[in-house]
Amino acid sequence: MFRRKQSNAKQIKNLIGVNTRINGDIEFCGGLHLDGTITGNVSSSSKEGANLSVSEQGGIEGSVFVADIVLNGVVKGDIDATGRVELGEKARVSGNVRYSVIETAVGAQINGKLVHRQSADLRGAVQPGAAQAVGGQAGDATTTGDVAL
Repeated sequence: MFRRKQSNAKQIKNLIGVNTRINGDIEFCGGLHLDGTITGNVSSSSKEGANLSVSEQGGIEGSVFVADIVLNGVVKGDIDATGRVELGEKARVSGNVRYSVIETAVGAQINGKLVHRQSADLRGAVQPGAAQAVGGQAGDATTTGDVAL
């Protein structure tokens, strides 16, 4: 009758602990779990299969460029995900979120634009540091405060 939600657990190959603060850009392969703080941009060297998870204690002050992100902490900057964005109830984003699929829990906050990535955008995925226009596209939404979808 009821189906159990399939686990999309991805392999975490990198861990940044709660008492760790990194100043500078991070580029990683595979999976990265963040409990600490990063001041700088976070990107994956290979967009396919790269996932980032940020715990409630974790935070990023900079832009994020990954395939998938599970956010329960804070990002002060834009998020550009070629795949899935999952925002937990404690998630806080101060910046634009570009996504293909998004899932938000009640209580998540986004202060910026939600920009849906069209299938054509996946072929020409934006690389870190590349300029992009985000306004005026169909499907744009500006959200301030709590998001409940």
